[in-house]
Amino acid sequence: MAVTIEDVKYIANLSHLKFDEKELESFTHQFNEILTFFEKLNELNTDNVVPLSHPVENVNVFREDVLVSSVEREEALKNSPDRNDNYFKVPKVINK
Repeated sequence: MAVTIEDVKYIANLSHLKFDEKELESFTHQFNEILTFFEKLNELNTDNVVPLSHPVENVNVFREDVLVSSVEREEALKNSPDRNDNYFKVPKVINK
């Protein structure tokens, strides 16, 4: 199945893109090269290949959810250059 310039114009219209004739010809050529590559993939013998739902067969890779103690509030705030009660105070970074 070859891609025509009309197909590329249709895709461009759906994407709200505007191209001149030279670009349309270039995209048509590139799309046809991509389809040729996919046709080459169809030549592969995949009879003994088991389909995968994901290319990497991982089991649960998450760590156990274990409660650990964290840094005490005063310890975290002790080196802060500026604070407001129990919170870090930082300069305003959003302008109007």
